[in-house]
Amino acid sequence: MALGRCCRGFSRAFFSCRREEQRDNENKRSTCWCIMVTVGALISVCWLYIWLVIFNDRDDFNTLLFSHLHKHMNYFMVAMIIFALFASYCLLLVLFALVQVVLRENLDLHWIHKALICFGVLLIVAMISAMTLKQPEEWHIVPLSLQYTAPFLQFGAVGALTLLSWLVFQSFNQVQEKSKFLIAASFLILSAFIYLCPLLIHSPCLIDIKEINLTKPDLWGHRGAPMLAPENTMMSFERSATECKVKVFETDVQLSKDGIPFLMHDNKNEFLKRTTNDTQKISCGNQVDISKLQSLNAGKWFIENDPFQTVHLLNKSQRERAETQTIPTLTQLLDLAKLHNISIIFDLYRPENCSNTNDTEDTVKVILDSGINHELIYWLPPQNREYVKKTSSFIQVYNNTKEMSAQNGAHLNVKYSDLSADEIRDLRNGGVKVNMYVVNERWMFSLLWCAGASSVTTNNCQVFSKMEQPDWTMALSVYRTLWISVDAASILIMIAVFVYHRKNKSSHHREESTLLPLMASNLA
Repeated sequence: MALGRCCRGFSRAFFSCRREEQRDNENKRSTCWCIMVTVGALISVCWLYIWLVIFNDRDDFNTLLFSHLHKHMNYFMVAMIIFALFASYCLLLVLFALVQVVLRENLDLHWIHKALICFGVLLIVAMISAMTLKQPEEWHIVPLSLQYTAPFLQFGAVGALTLLSWLVFQSFNQVQEKSKFLIAASFLILSAFIYLCPLLIHSPCLIDIKEINLTKPDLWGHRGAPMLAPENTMMSFERSATECKVKVFETDVQLSKDGIPFLMHDNKNEFLKRTTNDTQKISCGNQVDISKLQSLNAGKWFIENDPFQTVHLLNKSQRERAETQTIPTLTQLLDLAKLHNISIIFDLYRPENCSNTNDTEDTVKVILDSGINHELIYWLPPQNREYVKKTSSFIQVYNNTKEMSAQNGAHLNVKYSDLSADEIRDLRNGGVKVNMYVVNERWMFSLLWCAGASSVTTNNCQVFSKMEQPDWTMALSVYRTLWISVDAASILIMIAVFVYHRKNKSSHHREESTLLPLMASNLA
């Protein structure tokens, strides 16, 4: 009998230890999966934010993929939908994990969820790597966007932190003493960063618009108005002039076989394929004469593929006209510019292995023969600039501040991310006109408006032309008051939550201390 009791006691102790060990393993696995879900959600949300701000350059992304896949599609929007679905999925899993924490249940993910999270994170890592290798300049748009969104993101982060404090304080009062220090230290560091990060926020829109006279940047039509008509066609430039009131036509010039400058952006192998019905796979402009080029249709692709999802804005007659557009010559654009007194700026492309050594001379001759006012020509191509200066009085525009300073220039044309707000203001104060390209989203236009840019090159002139002021401005004193008020309100709420959980824990201890003697007496 004694031996049997001893065996049964050993058996209970052994399996009790096994159960305890099993519970510990389950808790560790649950914690790991909670961390994995949280990290996946953070990565997906951050990447979705990045993708949303890169939306400004979606046309470049779609053009790049077309050059490889030779098929029209809104690749950028497809990718955005995928990333948005993954971010939503991860956030739902985080919400489910939080519910499990509240119910004090372990998180046990199905293998499908684990696989989807791993696949999504790997896909994002692959996209980040590809963008870093292929288009590293795109990363510059992220800090630029934070100048616009950071004040509001901080308010949202304070709200999220305040809600999260309920779970943090609940866990703090339930865990063992050795874990409390880790929870408290992590939460305090995170809170300090979120509460104090406005000290790092510098936005050109944090100004008092009543005290500073902000002049709206002029609009330069990027290949005309490519959201309202096929790019680099006469219809596109006409609509940019009449409906957007642009100050400058921005275009791209190449020379045909017979030396006629024509308008076309793409300039590498099969450069006509994206925007025309060319089937001969012509590799560069000087292999074909202008009559052949103008026989191609340069408009149907726009109606059929709707690259900016704006074709629905065109009425029936506009669609019919768009479908019949052809490749225009520079002379046609010069005549339109004279008619509307609008300036012209262009890139002069020399395709590799197809260069025309006289392209600058031929282009200048066509401009001079047109009789246009020289002050309406903004000369951008750096090649043979001295020849251009000798033969004309065109306004010289530069791509970088170094060359502009060396040439005593006063016109600068740079990408939207190349200059800070302070640099733009310093240049403007020095009498330099600063144009930023290519600006397609309202937030970026508003930001550069606040920064003091002279003009912007845009695909979205029909929207920007209707804007009367930046989407938001705020006096710095007002922002600081809001920042301190929001932080103070959050801290007070969290103190109240902490006190509530502390009192709740004390009441549970009192109940347990009262019940234990009663249970002991009943057992006796």
